[in-house]
Amino acid sequence: MKKKFVAKSKKTHKKKYKIIFFFLVLFSSFLVTIKSLSKLALPFQNENLIRFLLENNNPFVTKTKSNYSYFHQLMTKLITLDLSEPLSIINSNYKGLTKNITYLSKEEKTTRVSKEEPPSIYIYNTHDTEEYTPTSFAEYSVMPTVKLADYVLKEELEKKGYNVLIEETTISSVRSTMGLNYAGSYQASRVLLEAAKKTNPSLEYFIDLHRDSISKDKTTLVYNDKTYAKILFLIGLENPNYQENLEFTTLISNKLNEKIPGLSKGIYKKQGAGVNGIYNQDFSPRTILIELGGPENTIDEVYETLLILSEVLSEVISSDQN
Repeated sequence: MKKKFVAKSKKTHKKKYKIIFFFLVLFSSFLVTIKSLSKLALPFQNENLIRFLLENNNPFVTKTKSNYSYFHQLMTKLITLDLSEPLSIINSNYKGLTKNITYLSKEEKTTRVSKEEPPSIYIYNTHDTEEYTPTSFAEYSVMPTVKLADYVLKEELEKKGYNVLIEETTISSVRSTMGLNYAGSYQASRVLLEAAKKTNPSLEYFIDLHRDSISKDKTTLVYNDKTYAKILFLIGLENPNYQENLEFTTLISNKLNEKIPGLSKGIYKKQGAGVNGIYNQDFSPRTILIELGGPENTIDEVYETLLILSEVLSEVISSDQN
């Protein structure tokens, strides 16, 4: 009887050791995988884009080390990355790229526009869930969407002295309130347009940023060794005063192609059965609809285009106001 008990006890201990060994192997594999992922690099090295992604989409940036979980403290030591310090992540991914960069926290950053000045540009997305292709671990599981493009454009325009308002309310929540399906998205964004203008009478320019749905060969341009996401403008011909919107949009399209030939694919005019035909452009002669890139474009390619687009918008708006 005693021998049987000893044998059973030994088997139980062996089973425990096997379970412990299994979890140790599993955890080691997890660490190796995380370490490998942390070394992945994007094909293009836009230091400003990476800083933007990390500063604006990293919840750890706003935490102090005393608020870290035990798991986060452990991961920081094991993989030599500190999620609260973007430079440690960029240095790991970008091999010396940040040698001469000084990281500023959100509290330390100074804005180039006066917060006392009312916004004059409103950016919104009638189809706010349209996504781009994710690129690497550097984006920290943030799925790049047209909403992310909004914030990049806002930042670039604010550098040029404009105050920009981005619509934060989701279109789906407005549609749900109004009992609309996806086809009613423009009705929902019209509600947001009117509310934004009522709250901010200073708004003059309205940008509805979309992402096209066609293949990458039709939405991508390589120029001087840089890759850009192409732009297509859309004008609704069922707007009684579409000519004013068309003239303003044509200026922007032409200036884009002056800077980067072929960056704008021009203006697509729509009307008739099965389409919206107006796209809220009757709201203002300065309402434009932009299709930026496609589902296979990366946020890096979109970023390159936004830099040029912000320059052109600044030039056209400045000229328009004089």
